[in-house]
This record gives sequence, C-alpha cells and structure tokens, in this order.
Amino acid sequence: VGVNSVAGKIKARVYADGTGGDIDEKEDSPLTQKLEVIASQIGIAGTVAAVISFGAMSFLGLYLKQGDYQNLVDYFIVAITVLAVAVPEGLPLAVTLALAFSSNKMMSEQNLVKHLDACETMGCATTICTDKTGTLTANRMTARSLYIAKQDYTPDSSSSLGGYLRTTARLAEGLIKLLTETISIDTMNESTLTMGNPTECALLNLVKDLGADFQQIRDSTKGRSSAGVLAKDLDKGKQVNFSSARKMMSWVIPLDNGGFRVYSKGASEVLLQRCTQVQCKDNAVESIEGHKEEVNTAIDVYAKRGMRTLALAYRDVSGPASEFDATSSTIKNADGSPALEIETQMTFLALVGIEDPLRAEVPDAIEKCYRAGIDVRMVTGDSPNTAVSIAAQAGIVRKEHFLNDDAPMVAENLRPNVMMEGKEFRQRVYRTMEDDTQEFDQTAFDEIWPHLRVLARSSPDDKLTLAHGLNQSTLFENKIKCKELLSEHNITIFPDRQVIAMTGDGTNDAPALKRADIGFAMGIAGTQIAKDAADIILLDDNFASIVTAAKWGRNVYASIQKFLQFQLTVNIAAVVVALTGAFYKQISPLAAIQLLWVNLLMDSLASLALASEPPVDELLERPPVNRSQHMITERMVFNMVGQASYQICVIMVLLFTGPDWFGFEPGDKVEKDDSFYEGYVGQNSVHYTMIFNAFVWMQLFNEINSRHLHGEVNVFNGMFNNPLFCGILFVTAILQFIFAQYGSHYIHVHEGGLKGEYWMWCLIFGAGSLPVQQVINLIYSQYKAHGYKPWRKRKRNRLANGSFRELNVRSAP
Repeated sequence: VGVNSVAGKIKARVYADGTGGDIDEKEDSPLTQKLEVIASQIGIAGTVAAVISFGAMSFLGLYLKQGDYQNLVDYFIVAITVLAVAVPEGLPLAVTLALAFSSNKMMSEQNLVKHLDACETMGCATTICTDKTGTLTANRMTARSLYIAKQDYTPDSSSSLGGYLRTTARLAEGLIKLLTETISIDTMNESTLTMGNPTECALLNLVKDLGADFQQIRDSTKGRSSAGVLAKDLDKGKQVNFSSARKMMSWVIPLDNGGFRVYSKGASEVLLQRCTQVQCKDNAVESIEGHKEEVNTAIDVYAKRGMRTLALAYRDVSGPASEFDATSSTIKNADGSPALEIETQMTFLALVGIEDPLRAEVPDAIEKCYRAGIDVRMVTGDSPNTAVSIAAQAGIVRKEHFLNDDAPMVAENLRPNVMMEGKEFRQRVYRTMEDDTQEFDQTAFDEIWPHLRVLARSSPDDKLTLAHGLNQSTLFENKIKCKELLSEHNITIFPDRQVIAMTGDGTNDAPALKRADIGFAMGIAGTQIAKDAADIILLDDNFASIVTAAKWGRNVYASIQKFLQFQLTVNIAAVVVALTGAFYKQISPLAAIQLLWVNLLMDSLASLALASEPPVDELLERPPVNRSQHMITERMVFNMVGQASYQICVIMVLLFTGPDWFGFEPGDKVEKDDSFYEGYVGQNSVHYTMIFNAFVWMQLFNEINSRHLHGEVNVFNGMFNNPLFCGILFVTAILQFIFAQYGSHYIHVHEGGLKGEYWMWCLIFGAGSLPVQQVINLIYSQYKAHGYKPWRKRKRNRLANGSFRELNVRSAP
C-alpha cells in the first residue's frame, strides 16, 4: 500500500509527494555551466576596465592637470558606463529568448518541451537509448505467421493471415475454435480491435479474420463474462496479470464438466519451457520433447524476419480453486521467483509471429545521429534475433558489428557485447556482496557500454541501470583504453561525460526517464507518470522527432555563440575607445548616453535577432559539444578580435585625424566645458557625432557577419529566411538614423545632425566590416593550414625535442 507498492515506489522516484514536486534537482545544464564561467570572466574584465578608466581620468585630470574635484562625478559616470558596456546584460535575455523560441518551434515539430533547459541539453546529447515498439516502428502490429499443429503458415504480403488460414490452408475448425478462444479469453478487457495493447490488438484482429467475434466469445464464457446472466460467475474465473518478471499472462475459467482450463500467452522461450505436450491437427496431443527443436526453429525464423514471437498454451486442471496460488518447487519465472503451479505442464498450442513495420523515416534519422556523433542504443523486450533484425533494418547495428560480413545479420553473428540480453546484462554489471545485496559495478559496465547497441529481453530496471551507468562513466579519462578501443574496434569515445537521452512510455520507465539527462515520453502511448517524469514529450511517438530535438538543441547553443560573438566584439571596441578617451582627454568620445544606446542596441535587439535564427542541417554534421570546451571557440576569438581591431582603428583614425581629413573642429575643443562664461550654451560636436554614428553602423553590419561562426564566405546566406532578423536590423537602422540626425542633446549628437558626405563615410566604414570578415577568414585559414600552435605548445615541443636530443647526446658513445 502507498509507497510500499510497486506503483508507489515508482511515484516516489518521480514525485516528492502527490503535488508533483521533484525529489531532487538535476545538475545545471552544460550551457548554464559554461555561461556561469563566461559571466564571471567578463565581470572581472569589466570591473578591471572600469577601475582603470576611473583611475586614469582621476590621475590625469586632477593630479597632472590640476582639474576641479567636481569632475570626479563625470569620471565616475564614465567608469560606470564602461562597466555597463563591458558586461553583456543581454546574455540572460538571449538565452531565454533562444530557449523559448526553440521550444515554441519544436512544438510544431512534434516535441512538447516541458523544461526550457532540455532544449539545449539535447543539443549536447551523445547517446540516445530508444525503445523499439512505436518509436522505431510504426506501432501497427499485425499477425503475419502462425506455427500450429507442428506446421508453419506464412502467407504472402498481399494476404491476411486469418484469411489464408481459413481459405487457402483450410485449418481444421477445431484448431480455429481453440485458437480464437485462447486469444479472446486471455486478453485484457481494455484491448479491442483498434485500441489497447498493440500486441493484443493484432491477436484480436487475427480472431476477426478467422471469422470469430472476440467479444461474443468473452461474453459467452463462464468466469470471463462480465455481462448478462454469466456475470454472476465472473468470480469463478481468475486473471493472472502480465508482469515483466513472469513475461506471460493467464486466465483461468471453470469448465462445464468440472475442473478448470488455464489459457496462457507470453514470451515464446518462457512459455515453451512450461509445456510438456503439443497440440496436433486431429485435436490430439503429443509429448513436446520430440518437437521442441522444431518450435525453436520456427521462433528463430520468425525472429530473423523481424517479427515478435508470442506463444499460446493451455492446460486443464482438476484441483480446487484454492490451489490457484500454489507455486512450483522446480519451475521458476524469468526473474527467478517460483512459478505458479497452474502455469506449468501446459499444452503448446501455437506460435504467432507479429510484425511491426519499421517507420520509413527511421533509417535516415539514425544515419543523421551517427553523422552527428550521437550513438543510438535500442532497448527492447523482444527476443535477441527479433531485436537484431529490427536494429539492422534501422541502421543501429551495421556490418562492422558482425563477425562476418557475408553471414546473416542475426544475434549469434554479432561481435561480443554488441547485443546482450537483460539477464546477462544484470549479472555482469551487478556484483553480489557478502550480505547478498546487489551493488552496481561501474568498471564492469565500462567494459560493456562502448560496444553495446542492442539490449534485448530487457526490463524497465535495465533502462535505469543503463542511464545511470552511462551518466556516471568516466571512461573518457582512461586515454589508454580509449586508444585501444579506437585501434582495435574503431570505437571513438566522446572526450567528456556522456549526455543521455532516454525514451519511455510505461509507468515502469518513469525512473529511467527521470535519471537520464533528457527524458522523452511518448505522447500517444505514454502513461501520465512517464510524461510527468520526462523533459520532452514526443507528440507523434516518432524517433525522427528526437533527431529534430537534437538539431534545435544545437541551434540554441549556436545562437548563444552568435550573440556572444557579436556582443563581445562591441564590448572590446567600446571599452578600448572609452579607455583611450580617458587617457587622451579625460573624456570619452562616446558619451554615456550613447554607450547606453549601444548597450540597448547590442543587448536587447541583437539578442532577439540572433536568437531567432532557424536551425540548418549542417548542425548535425558536427560532433556534440564537449562539456569542458569553452563556449568561445578559437574561430570566434579570431572573428571578435579582428572585427574589434578594425572598429578600433576606424575610431582612432576619426578621433585623431578626423578633424584634419573632414574639416570640422576637434570634439574636445567644441565640447570643452566653458560654462563659467556668461551666456554659455553647451554644444555637441560634429566630430564626436560622426564617431558615434560610424561606431554604430559598424556594429549593424557586423551583426550580419555574426550570424555565422565558421568562416562562411556568403554571410548573407539564409538571412532572408529569417524575417525577424531582417525586421530588427531594419528597425535598428531607422532608429540610428533618427537618433544621429535628430537626437540633438537628448542623445548627445550635433544639433542638425550630419551632412550627407559624413553619412556616406559612416556607411562606408560600417560596410567595411563585410570585406574585413573575409580577410579574417583568410588569415584564420592560413593560420590553420600552417599548423601554428599556441606559444605554450611550441614551448613544450621545444623542451621535449631538446630533452630528447640531450638524451641522445648523453647516451652516445
């Protein structure tokens, strides 16, 4: 009862209480961890720049030039402005916008995101552990083959199995009656022809094709009927529910002549071991000992065709109902617990091969995963050969996973550890302690998981073990082992902790979904607890939608990188310009109000523009992002430093030589504080207005460059597919024109704005950011082509080579 029941224990893992609160919080997402590092670094740098700015202006203005102490207020305002510009306040906004934009778009692509950070976490995923039924397959189960009365019946694809058995094969009426009764009685009430358990739906449709009505059979069977006059006898029957521990289900009904009949269905290898007899054509039965090999052959044949095999059996018992719960002393369930006595010594009736076709889009989606550096592992309850057949069709297991390329793609031909059954998996990754408790063995798990692609005959707890083991693995730190796996098995271990995505639909899957970094619940077949435990709900239960989530997740990360590339370029240039003014004339050529406009422009509007970039397929051509890798890449540093250098050069040229080139008064003279003269009215210079205008236009054009992170030549590629970006860029340009031309004292620009000539030069300087980017790309490509290494690496190499030469000299005769 409560937390002591199986359902209660699962709920306790998913909820802290009945309100839905989490038991514990997951660790911060990879993006959050990286942003915290960047924010700390930028904060320190901005504080240092502000202190230097204030100190320089105070020293030069007060000590050397003997200025008024009232100027300290102005110096302090400039320093605070430098700090405000240096720190990207828009970064949290950019992150939130990117996540919200992505989650909204993912909704239209069958991904319902429950937690925003799940978007970007999925972009870092290195492993996807997926179910088979309904996720890789279409969940349209159909009975395609039948082994009954020691004979196989498999029609061609154009015929239904039931129609074939009735018309072509002319199966004996007695066998048809026994088959339809077994299926109709030993299925759940919730299952119908179109709704309920997919496997049972397939069986009930077979009953229909055989010309019987499953509901009529149920309603006319004492101990099974819950309607009409027989409803009073319902308690004379007994249902033994299916469980993953037993891998079978039974229903006991009373017989008219006394005694009871037990109808059972379940996993073929489990039920076959419970049978002592086999049903024959003439309604007679024989000992099964001489026929087990034939049945096992049929199981293998069906499984190799990718079909799920289900066995049907029955037994007539004469004991009283009080003995229904008696257990066998010799026969065990799949989990090792004692089997029910009434589910032993049965008569094997039939083996049904049930086909669930692979979704057409799955092979391509899995290929995209492998190209993106994401491993796919299938976790299923099917038999090994069925699981391997589906995995081979989907592309999860490939030729390199088999011992012999020419041999059939079956379980026995796989390399070690590529496919494992749940029982063997549990035995190998858990060790028994002295007090008979089971303890997880991470070392043993690390020997298995790099090879593992298919986990067959698994239980929900195996999913939890898999998620936990992968999440905790530090195999990547063992460089020797990683090199061995690469050289001997061609297996590349991701150089950081695994980020696991897990799919699930049942209540028992909820703990695994909770434990994984990203849990995917099925929107159609999933239970409410599974959906509550998940981070993302697949509305169409389709594996291809998981790949879509990975693409959008990577796009979130790329969008934040684009914003950082753009923002930090502005910050570097603005801070250097402000510091130069502080050292040069104790006044920044960019006024505080102008820097705040630049800050607003760069933070809020740019974050919205760059966060709305749609994903491109090229995102899935790159490996997942390493957790320990800095968010600002080497290429981004080149772009930022290159563009900032260009902007600083332009501003310095305008600052120091602009008056001579363009014929206007120097800004420091025009804006000199002469307020002690009677009738003085402060003026804003054309000089500093042009610097401000040119600076902003360089940012606007560089915003186009910042849409790309990898040195793409055509920076306009795809820009017009993003109307939001184009709209924000256009509105920002219009606002800048209005501010620069008509802002006057409100924005600290020259009264009357700038002449057309000066506007032309501002736009030329701004557009210069585009060819400058191509120069930066060329320099970076030459840098990489010549194999230039950072100074520290070159120094280590020189020391290593020197030590080696010294060793050779010393060892020479």
